[in-house]
Amino acid sequence: MNLSKKIVAILLAVVLVVAGAFVACSKNTDDAKDKTSNTASEGLDIKVGFIFLHDENSTYDLNFINAAKEACSELGIKSENILMKTGIDEGQICYDTAMDLVDQGCTFIFADSFGHESFMIEAAKAAPNVQFFHATGTKAHTEGLANYHNAFASIYEGRYLAGIAAGMKLNEMIEAGTIKADDAKIGYVGAFPYAEVKSGYTSFFLGARSVCPSATMEVTFTNSWYDEAAEKDAANNLIARKCVLISQHADSMGAPTACETAGVPDVSYNGSTVDACPNTFIVSSRINWAPYMKLAIQNTAEGKETPADWVGTVGTDSVLLTEVNEKAAAKGTQEAIDKAKEELVAGTRHVFDTKTFTVDGKELTTYLADVDDDGTFTGETEVIKDGYFHESEYRSAPYFDIDIDGITLLQS
Repeated sequence: MNLSKKIVAILLAVVLVVAGAFVACSKNTDDAKDKTSNTASEGLDIKVGFIFLHDENSTYDLNFINAAKEACSELGIKSENILMKTGIDEGQICYDTAMDLVDQGCTFIFADSFGHESFMIEAAKAAPNVQFFHATGTKAHTEGLANYHNAFASIYEGRYLAGIAAGMKLNEMIEAGTIKADDAKIGYVGAFPYAEVKSGYTSFFLGARSVCPSATMEVTFTNSWYDEAAEKDAANNLIARKCVLISQHADSMGAPTACETAGVPDVSYNGSTVDACPNTFIVSSRINWAPYMKLAIQNTAEGKETPADWVGTVGTDSVLLTEVNEKAAAKGTQEAIDKAKEELVAGTRHVFDTKTFTVDGKELTTYLADVDDDGTFTGETEVIKDGYFHESEYRSAPYFDIDIDGITLLQS
């Protein structure tokens, strides 16, 4: 064989080796893709049950329903293995519904309302092989049941940031001459005078006060989590009392629609109301329950432990704000929110900093909170240290129940 033929033969051999390696590599890659695709498509083999107080018409329940759908979708759970029960009152029907879900094969059961707790605990005791999860509850850390869990998030951080948006709006009205500084009065529609509601409206007020020092607030209660007519009447009453901005901790569109009709700025809760209230909606805060639901479902499926008390934060995206509605919000609102959020995450700012509020004209230096919910309604846990009230650090559900100066309750 002459030299030229040898060179051709060598080149041909090299081409064949490279081609073979490429084919093998491609096959391995395709196999890996197939394995990944199969794993993703299989999803978790688990049946899950959800108990909701109301339905999609409640902004509160809709937030949970959307989170449940998101978590189940991300985990690849088949639709036939997702059982959602709506309109379940805070009574014996909750226990009956939970046990029905157990009978249908659910090993993960979640309930979304405070009043569901005693019935969920009863169900957890009756079905020890099923994991029960409850939002806003207070007793998991004292009940000591391995299959019963509470969860909440530091929504007071979100309300504080939303309060900053409210304070910015008040400043804009003062600067425009629409109101005087002494007229910067906020109205707040609350459901019940519970710690959860008090923590929420106080943090909102402190956020507003952080940028508008002259702000005051009046709070009225509807004694219902969801009553559209009562919430609308409450908002209208606050507007008649010369409240120039309204917020809420109640679950219907009653207050936002009253504000839109009256042309009064509104900071809503649990989701944007901009479509229905484009001229008055400023911003809204909400708990993002999807991360917790995903964690709890996955732990249940894999036999892993979930904390008895779980708390999400603004830093973990468990507390979110909607987009600011520039049509209604003051200029610079988003920038002010972003700056405060960075400080909250860094720990250089605290919502309940005791130097930012007083009680009967004095700064609080000590406070025993009712953290262990044993029915006596007496405080047993010191929660003020390092200059601030440590909310949701000793259990997940809020326990801030202090009436601070600057906030007037229209009902005792």
